Amino acid sequence: MRCQYVRQWRFDAGIWPCAGDDFLYNFTFNHRSLLDSTVLGPLKNDMATTEALPETHDSHGHDHDHDHPAFLAHHFDTPEQQFDSGKLGMWLFLVTEILFFSGLFVAYAIFRSLRPEVFVGCSEFLNTKLGAINTGVLLFSSFTMAWAVRCAQVEEHKRLTALLAATLSCAMVFLGVKAIEYSHKWELGLLPPALYFYNPANPHHEGISMYLVYLSIPFAIGLVGLIVWFLISQVTGNAFAVAVSKPLIVVFACFFVGVGLGTILESGESHDSSHAAAHAEGDHHDSDHGAGDHSHDAEHATDVAATTHPVTGQPLGGADSAILQRLAKDETNTGIRGDLVARERQGEVASGGVVPRGSSSSLGMVEAIPREVNTRSQAGVFFGIYYVMTGIHAIHILAGIGVLIWLLVRSVRQDFNRQYFGPVDYVGLYWHIVDLIWIYLFPLLYLIR
Repeated sequence: MRCQYVRQWRFDAGIWPCAGDDFLYNFTFNHRSLLDSTVLGPLKNDMATTEALPETHDSHGHDHDHDHPAFLAHHFDTPEQQFDSGKLGMWLFLVTEILFFSGLFVAYAIFRSLRPEVFVGCSEFLNTKLGAINTGVLLFSSFTMAWAVRCAQVEEHKRLTALLAATLSCAMVFLGVKAIEYSHKWELGLLPPALYFYNPANPHHEGISMYLVYLSIPFAIGLVGLIVWFLISQVTGNAFAVAVSKPLIVVFACFFVGVGLGTILESGESHDSSHAAAHAEGDHHDSDHGAGDHSHDAEHATDVAATTHPVTGQPLGGADSAILQRLAKDETNTGIRGDLVARERQGEVASGGVVPRGSSSSLGMVEAIPREVNTRSQAGVFFGIYYVMTGIHAIHILAGIGVLIWLLVRSVRQDFNRQYFGPVDYVGLYWHIVDLIWIYLFPLLYLIR
């Protein structure tokens, strides 16, 4: 439009395209009023119209933002796009977690290949019952978490809240059992290399361990705080706070359920260990008795070997043996001397004093001395690996508890629906990975023997 007005103005003013620039400048300067009325006026109207167009677009875009649901972020067009983007990000995060734990598993494999006897011996201090209980608890929590995802998809808010609370309760039971296991080992001195001080001569501490008290203090404070919050909310009539605090009280109480369960299993394991030690002592007395019988049999075998012919095996009389001894004194009777030497060697082999070449060491009296593993550089390394792997896993459990509490609060608020359930699904993926890692840790650490 501007070019049209310019061409019209140039034609009306008598300015042809071949005219010079100086003439056009002078004419424009001298006929300023004509330029304003014929050219600049329409141009200003066009510019005003052009500047008004973005405002119309902005207002349209602003109305489009108001059309978005509250749960849909502004940089996503559809709920499906938001869900797929979030799930891709969660899978990338889980890949980094798998890579992180892979390094720990590689370290475990290297140390175990170098010192297999250390891992076998030290695994005796790990309570298999406690590990098995924790495995079952985590597997059940995976089931409740998967069910919670389904409830979020179909908008069953009350059941979603209950299942999230059940998953949290399982996590608390796991930590309670782990607290018993840790405190028991810390009392015995089964620690990483720099702090290792285990001494079999020191008796186990009776009563409540102070380490267990320290581990239980944060959960006790949380439980008391939730009870106080629940009572205040009841008095003030805050229904939302009551609905949130009620399941969380049960969740924190389940930590002490795990402590009680671990205490029962640990005391049973200690009783079994004492019974096994007494049984081993009885077996030791039996072995001493067996050793005495073996020495008696060996002496009898020596006597038999001394009174039998080394080749034919026929018994020799006392007179014949005396005659052979007398004849062997003559150096010219090499045959008789060789027979007596063979007879002496046969008696030594029969008594178990000498192991024949190529035979197993179990046939003789020489046995391999087991390597001492109760040192910082060996047993300490095993427990260092144990605490790193199980401790990092416990930290992931704590992180999962925090996120699950956040989901529980939102489920009480009924934030999730058929189009928006992504947070529950993402946390479910994380929780399944944490459970899967423990399924590998349990046999590698507890079931070595």
